[in-house]
Amino acid sequence: MDHCWLTLPEQGPLDGLDASATPGFEGDKSDAKAATRAMREQLADLQHRLFAEGRQSLLIVLQAMDTGGKDGLIRRVFTGVNPNGVDVARFGRPSAEELSHDYLWRVHRHAPARGMITIFNRSHYEDVLVVRVNELVAEPVWSQRFDHIRAFERLLADEGCRILKFCLHIDRDEQRERLQARLDDPDKRWKFDQHDIEQRRHWDDYMLAYAEAIRRTDTPWAPWFVIPANRKWFRDYAVMRILVGTLREMDPQYPPADGFDPSDIHFD
Repeated sequence: MDHCWLTLPEQGPLDGLDASATPGFEGDKSDAKAATRAMREQLADLQHRLFAEGRQSLLIVLQAMDTGGKDGLIRRVFTGVNPNGVDVARFGRPSAEELSHDYLWRVHRHAPARGMITIFNRSHYEDVLVVRVNELVAEPVWSQRFDHIRAFERLLADEGCRILKFCLHIDRDEQRERLQARLDDPDKRWKFDQHDIEQRRHWDDYMLAYAEAIRRTDTPWAPWFVIPANRKWFRDYAVMRILVGTLREMDPQYPPADGFDPSDIHFD
């Protein structure tokens, strides 16, 4: 598969990458949307096979700055799949109960069962991003968590779960436009949160935190894909392409008839 994602260099912050790029794609917006629609049918078939097989699972981790497009991606990419086989877990600010456990407790309980696709809308990576930037825990604490996360994801992988981690990368100017659009549109104003403005002031710190998190947890069993997400149509195309390609590699199969020969069945 030609790369439809960005390669993070060994050093430097995340915003050194072009968030408007379209790597691996030479068409225009209409071409990308047509290709995404075509792959959606393949996704529906592969997801149905995965659910019927009931042996493997797929975890999709979505991380992004505010307005990065996680909700829109879920809506556009997973339209048409069987909802019985797909779960979405959204991780906001932890509750009192969640804070009374270890930080992976609330995440692990949402890991996909065999046959399922689970989408994490934000994830355990908040505990090496938000807590770092806002200094909620000391550096030795969040730094050690990279080891925990690699081990946690290896556990899931060893149990038959494929993991795809997507960083939806927008630039600072694009975020400003999207925040302003929420303020300007009465139907979108409910999505605006003053907290977003506060976090935007830490943009540079987040770009460094994201880059380190990706470098330290990008593994063969749980790879990161940095998707340039200023262009929503390319974001959807790129994620769909990686998702369908991965499911093809997983090659889920319908199980055989259990203990009977269909030709022996006769109806009155």
